Amino acid sequence: EDNFLHLERQLAECFSHKKGPGDLPVSKRSSRMIKGAIVPHAGYFFSGPCAAWVHKEIAESAFPDTFLIIGTNHTGFPSHATMKMNWETPFGIVRTDDELIRLLVEKAGMVNDEHAFENEHSIEVQLPFLQFANKDLLGKLRIAPLILGHRVLYDVKALALTLQECIMDLGRRVCILVSSDFTHYGPNYHFVPFEGEPAERLYAFDQKAIDFIRKKDRRGFENYIDETNATICGAQPIALLMEILKNAEKIQLLQYYTSGDIIQDYKNAVGYAAITFE
Repeated sequence: EDNFLHLERQLAECFSHKKGPGDLPVSKRSSRMIKGAIVPHAGYFFSGPCAAWVHKEIAESAFPDTFLIIGTNHTGFPSHATMKMNWETPFGIVRTDDELIRLLVEKAGMVNDEHAFENEHSIEVQLPFLQFANKDLLGKLRIAPLILGHRVLYDVKALALTLQECIMDLGRRVCILVSSDFTHYGPNYHFVPFEGEPAERLYAFDQKAIDFIRKKDRRGFENYIDETNATICGAQPIALLMEILKNAEKIQLLQYYTSGDIIQDYKNAVGYAAITFE
């Protein structure tokens, strides 16, 4: 079996999975616009059904001109980075939005550097989902990848404003995807803030962070991360998304579960949330 068919079957199973939305996206799109989302990026076996909730919503809504995908910086790349080079999956080429990327470099101080993305899985795992769920508009699919530098001290408000200016300068309709898992719990992650009943405790621990997101309380979210040392890998991109979309009319938690729910082992477990902003 080739990679194309294997991947297609794997993604279809994410949608039909008992933790997934239950069925594939319908072919009719509504006029509502998903302005942003938080979507997990673990292996499809674990977080794919959760991610499918977000990708189904996107596929059934107005299609944006560009997906600005803010990944988690797992590799410790020092600078804010983007990349003009196109991406490729077994489903084919995913084109980048050259004009938006040029503005990100000129106005937002991003470096155009493919090395930042070479060993970074958080963005590439979203691409087959976008291709699979938006087959009707594949030719129009454009992305602008972004990671936040590990060594850059930046003001969230200022960066949010700059990104908004870049988008507005081009008159783009953009959907901002933040690729992030939630809390990584257990000895493997050197994070055991509570003993006993990790399943329930981890749910409650992540739920507090999600409540701040749903209430559009960026400061509260950032303080919660600082006070608890919560191991939410994309906490900075999430805070940036919250600032950019602080006027969102609707924020929905579509799904939440943990890797422990998939394999029935909570000694080491990671939380996954699917959250949309309209």
